[in-house]
Amino acid sequence: MTETLLDLHGLTKAYPGVVANSDVSLRIGVGEVHALLGENGAGKSTLVKMIYGLVKPDAGRMTLRGRPFAPSEPRAARADGIAMVFQHFSLFEALNVAENVALGMENPPRLRDLSRRIREVSETYGLPLDPDRIVGDLSAGERQRVEIIRCLLQDPKLLIMDEPTSVLTPQEVEILFQTLRKLSAEGTAILYISHKLEEIRTLCDTATILRQGKVVGTCTPRETTARAMAEMMVGTTLKTPVARDHALGDVALDITGLSVASPGAFGTSLKNIHLTLRQGEVLGIGGVAGNGQDELLGALSGEIRSAPEAIRLEGRPVGHLGPNQRRALGLLAAPEERLGHAAAPDMSLTENALLTGAVRKGLERRGFLDWGQARSFAEDVIRAFDVRTPGPANAARSLSGGNLQKFVIGREVLQAPRVLVVNQPTWGVDAAAAAAIRQALLDLAGDGAAVLVISQDLDELMEISGRFAALNEGRLSDIRPTPGLSVDEIGLMMGGAHGMEVAHV
Repeated sequence: MTETLLDLHGLTKAYPGVVANSDVSLRIGVGEVHALLGENGAGKSTLVKMIYGLVKPDAGRMTLRGRPFAPSEPRAARADGIAMVFQHFSLFEALNVAENVALGMENPPRLRDLSRRIREVSETYGLPLDPDRIVGDLSAGERQRVEIIRCLLQDPKLLIMDEPTSVLTPQEVEILFQTLRKLSAEGTAILYISHKLEEIRTLCDTATILRQGKVVGTCTPRETTARAMAEMMVGTTLKTPVARDHALGDVALDITGLSVASPGAFGTSLKNIHLTLRQGEVLGIGGVAGNGQDELLGALSGEIRSAPEAIRLEGRPVGHLGPNQRRALGLLAAPEERLGHAAAPDMSLTENALLTGAVRKGLERRGFLDWGQARSFAEDVIRAFDVRTPGPANAARSLSGGNLQKFVIGREVLQAPRVLVVNQPTWGVDAAAAAAIRQALLDLAGDGAAVLVISQDLDELMEISGRFAALNEGRLSDIRPTPGLSVDEIGLMMGGAHGMEVAHV
């Protein structure tokens, strides 16, 4: 048995109306890579927040190296050797790397000395990083390195990582895994949260599975299939998305020479994008975050205008039209940012259903809103997509991330779009919910709609798309049939290699 680093015994945390964690016990050994698995709402976030001092448990106890451990705040947890890399980066884009690292330290040294330490640590752990570069100019993978190095400078005994590979290319994932293995060999324990179960099997020594706030099992990932782990998480047999056999129809969406400037100072402008999308087709667009995905969705949704002829919907120029006009014609979109963009946080689900469904669902008549129909529409979405919520009167922010994602996707799918553009449709969503969303997109295509899926989850794109392309610095690679593409080829496409360079890998 490995020496115990952190021991959790009987941790319980309840909020009004829900028990987030109930009598949770687990043990993490020195140098162990320990996976924490569970579907959305299973209690993973609450558990790691208790470890990191963000939340105080109602009952239970923790010991760190055999001594009582009850951090009152993250600063206390960091002082005891606990570090955490969050799913959402907390970086200032206008500052350089060293300045961002300094902001996360209690007593930072002079920037010159800190820059030297950053270079030393980045070289030691194989995470190349220039401390003088402006963060806004970094790729998503490089930004993650900033967060990791900021943690490593604390000499952590336990590193908590939440969905660390969601924004990385396959090559960057391998670099990250090499770093984590080196840390593990040196005695640093890693608590690893991810919905990517094949990664868990590759990297982790042990997995603890949570369901509805309780520990329902443990396993050795290398000896357990991804499907078996997923079914332990959800407590039922997992359904694999299946596409219906159907012929492709006419061109539904035609993009020709689309070039638009990014509205954000650190965004990525689109450069001469060309693609066609046919009725009944699912086209996958991959790429590392920050390479123009948001701009592409904005240009297609109507939030960013372009030359009229640059975007044609079933032969009609729409580049100059706004979102509501495009929705009326059947071009719908679901953006990546759930809370604040796809949904208004403080509005009810009924109100959020009305926001995008008013045109196509006839929820507005002669200047008056039909609240009864809006409520019925929200209830239809909740029922069809198994959204876990007390009802349509609940605010969007009250839902877990995965359940809000199901609501956002369901809201668009049930409007019967001619073309649906979605960005990160299953980001941060558990295996069962992801399978349900992917099946809904395949069914939509089976009914004759054209579906454009922008995603950083390559497994997802390989599973549901018939053709694949990659965005890199605002440029789109050649579009290729998905069957037969290798991970190496895809990684090169995402990294900016195009055409024949990829074909001869």
